Amino acid sequence: MKAKPFIKWVGGKGQLIEQLDANLPADFGKWNDVTYIEPFVGGGAMLFYMLQKYPNIQKAVINDINPDLTTCYKTVRDNVNELIESLQCIENEYLSLNGDERQKEFFMATRERYNEKNLDPIENTTKFFFLNRTCFNGLYRVNKKGLFNVPFGKYKNPRICDPATLLKDSELLKRVEILTGDFEATFNYASNRTLFYFDPPYRPLSDTSSFNDYAKEVFNDDAQIRLKVFCDRIHNSGYNFMLSNSDCKGKNGNDTFFDVLFNDYIIERVLASRSINSNPNKRGKLTEILVHDYHRTKGSTKETNLELDFNTVDLWQCALV
Repeated sequence: MKAKPFIKWVGGKGQLIEQLDANLPADFGKWNDVTYIEPFVGGGAMLFYMLQKYPNIQKAVINDINPDLTTCYKTVRDNVNELIESLQCIENEYLSLNGDERQKEFFMATRERYNEKNLDPIENTTKFFFLNRTCFNGLYRVNKKGLFNVPFGKYKNPRICDPATLLKDSELLKRVEILTGDFEATFNYASNRTLFYFDPPYRPLSDTSSFNDYAKEVFNDDAQIRLKVFCDRIHNSGYNFMLSNSDCKGKNGNDTFFDVLFNDYIIERVLASRSINSNPNKRGKLTEILVHDYHRTKGSTKETNLELDFNTVDLWQCALV
């Protein structure tokens, strides 16, 4: 069994792992004493993949501004047996309830207690897992006060505790340093051959498609620009980075925000499924961007900018309508 994400996370990179791997530096597997840093760890799909695929990663650092999320990672790493016992208890209690209304009452009471923000790490993480597995669509969304506000999900038999996955993840996370705070603080952990992978809150494709409320702090266009400046700092210091984000131009040909912002770097476009829309008819495949500061990738055979022609992107999108 392989380690894998232990929570659901909107925008998780499980479906894009092969494309992300193909866009790593061409000789990444031959780097020595690698430091791998994820300043926006989210669900951790890329983290678990990288640590299992590349034994030359000697140091890994993850970060997120959401303290409940990083508490989850620390608890899985440091207190997995106690966590499993606690998760099994809440799962048994929840599944013993008959009917949606009783389960909804249990969900709402758990959500209220979770939002009190005075829990020890085991209880906080237990409730984080429970809400993640029983709320609508597995979303994690908070209001401006930082309170979790996703409604009940009505799942018939959710699996809240997965001991095998948690034990495997705990073993792998013992190699990882876990930070809580602003993404720029991760620069202090770079050394020798360092690769940063950024998966920040995505820029909305429209006024009605915004979903980046993972934390009470807003990640707007000013934050996207600050992240680009941070990428410049990484590049100028001799380190490397790869960054994912939404493809605004693929949706609206006049929206060149990222193409202008990252003009100094290489922009790839990849196809990805989106399933967050409440209307199933509006779910499907869209292009996303990958930005990196190196020319040769594992998936390329020569030094070239592999940016897709927008006519090709248009053809893909037309075929998927």
